[in-house]
Amino acid sequence: MNIGNRSSLTDIRRTVRLNAPIDQAWKAVATSEGLAVWFMPNDFQPIVGHRFHLNAGPFGMSPCEVTEINPSHRLSFRWGKDWVLTFELKEIANQTALTLIHSGWDMDKETEFGERHTIVRDRMDQGWGKLLASLKDYLEA
Repeated sequence: MNIGNRSSLTDIRRTVRLNAPIDQAWKAVATSEGLAVWFMPNDFQPIVGHRFHLNAGPFGMSPCEVTEINPSHRLSFRWGKDWVLTFELKEIANQTALTLIHSGWDMDKETEFGERHTIVRDRMDQGWGKLLASLKDYLEA
C-alpha cells in the first residue's frame, strides 16, 4: 500500500503453507505449465522484461510483463494496466511458505473493463483464496 496516496486500497496478501519443496512450488508459480494448472492459461516465460498474456476467459487476454525474478524465492509481474502480482517463497524444512501479494489497487480507478477497483478487489480477494487452495491441491496431490 502506498502510504502517500490516500486513494490506495490495501494490497491483497495471502500466505499458504505448502507441503512441497521450494523447487517444486517455484515451478508451479514460475513456469507457463505450472501457472496454467492452477491459475490461467498463459505464454509466460521467467525472463525480466518478457511480455506475456494471461487468458482471463470472458475478460480476454490480459497483458503482463515480468518485472522481477529471484529464482526459487520471488517473482513479480505487472498485470493489466494497474496491478502487480508477486509470489514470495520461503523454504521451511521440506515445505514452502508462499505469499501472494496483489497490489496496485486504487479506489479512484477502474479496470480495463470499466469496473471499479473497490468492487474488483473484494472479488479478487475471495478468488485468490480458491486459487491458492487449487495450488495447494496440485502440489500436494
